[in-house]
Amino acid sequence: MRKRLVLAMAGVLIAGSLTCVGRPAFADHCDPSVQGAECEDVGPALEDFVDIRQVPPGDTGVRAGRGSFTSRCGRNENGHRNSDNHIVTPGVPNGAHHVHDYVGNLTTNGFSTDESLAAGGTTCRFGDRSAYFWPVLRSRTGVGAQPTASPSSSPDSTEQFRTGQNRGRGTGTGTGAGSDEPGGAAEGNVGTILLARSVTLQFRGNPVGRVVAMPRFLRMITGDAKAATNGGANARARWTCTGFTNRLTSRYPLCPRGSLVLRVLDFPSCWDGQNTDSATHRTHVVFPGANGACPAGTRAIPQLRMTLAYAVPSGPSFAVDSFPEQQHNPITDHADFENVMPDRLMSTVVSCVNRGLRC
Repeated sequence: MRKRLVLAMAGVLIAGSLTCVGRPAFADHCDPSVQGAECEDVGPALEDFVDIRQVPPGDTGVRAGRGSFTSRCGRNENGHRNSDNHIVTPGVPNGAHHVHDYVGNLTTNGFSTDESLAAGGTTCRFGDRSAYFWPVLRSRTGVGAQPTASPSSSPDSTEQFRTGQNRGRGTGTGTGAGSDEPGGAAEGNVGTILLARSVTLQFRGNPVGRVVAMPRFLRMITGDAKAATNGGANARARWTCTGFTNRLTSRYPLCPRGSLVLRVLDFPSCWDGQNTDSATHRTHVVFPGANGACPAGTRAIPQLRMTLAYAVPSGPSFAVDSFPEQQHNPITDHADFENVMPDRLMSTVVSCVNRGLRC
């Protein structure tokens, strides 16, 4: 087993600058002085990071047509978070074992149904009650070591949050690293939750043909939250930095000063024409081929791309929440979506996309 390093151990040279990296970070319930070798550090490893300038330019993700529609839903300023997943583990409290950020529907939690979401409020414009969610990103400065540099961020880019306190019914406050709440330190998710600088939810066209409307209550996932142990077949993690968006990597990017970390999460966009979900949550909507064409028996729908931007502390000192055994491997990045747009709004999305407009 590779040695997992923390995000703050002195004397590691990264990207040409001396960056303090620290001792391994352990979950609060695990004391290595007592449990010894049985007390695993929670990750990630130093090799999970890469200087973005060392990543060669290349493939920039799922191809798309010219038209697009952007749903503006904020960046979770209201602190709607929980460790549930109503798509993958419905009706199970703490079913994700890591904390999700939510925008859009204000009521989303593990017990959400199509009906409850349709009746919920939203942070989005034009009555888009869709549920958009992804695992939080945390700063690891101060976890196991003193930080060597202050975060290159504005005061609102980090947020002390008592993980899992709110299960989709308002906001939560408190500590980030020491919480015993579901999805927090007891699950190995330590550090201070970072509030995204921006959240872009863009529905894009198909490069080889027109798209049809998504059905209401269509549920989709992208990426694999267990890719570190499952293998990469369903992994879709793509990380980069502002100013370097032609360089995408499955590792955590170390960005130059003034550049933001970006998570780019592309969803599948070839629908079977019948189902709003499937047993694996992957077979009713699949990804197009390399040329953008949908497989036989499917039809193109607007392709959702989430782009999440963060100001992070310098050096290898941030990590995405994960299941404990995944040890915050960046390849586990993923996101979830349920379409609860009004039919009229979805018609507008389709019109913008097919007419080549940017709406």
